[in-house]
Amino acid sequence: MIHELRIYHCIPGRLPNLLKRFETITLDIWARHGIRQAGFWTVAIGDSNQDLYYLLEWESLAERDQKWAAFASDPEWLAKRAETEKDGPIVGTITNMILTPTAFSSVK
Repeated sequence: MIHELRIYHCIPGRLPNLLKRFETITLDIWARHGIRQAGFWTVAIGDSNQDLYYLLEWESLAERDQKWAAFASDPEWLAKRAETEKDGPIVGTITNMILTPTAFSSVK
């Protein structure tokens, strides 16, 4: 199992818009494409309370490449993302990491 950590650094004040988009749009489209999330987090104490952290689970990098490409080009996703950004972008930058568990990790 491979985990992908994605951190969305929101434009100031736009985190609520991103959370709403995930809850009402993105997760349904991911389900259709077989994209599995392992969790979502916001920052209560830390560097920025305008960030969204989330983990995705993949069987392999090949699975990730295939499913992520299908999602990224999904016409419904493209239309709804554009609609949610009609007042300007929500996310300023994205940090992305592919993680592999250590031998002693409780998550494999």
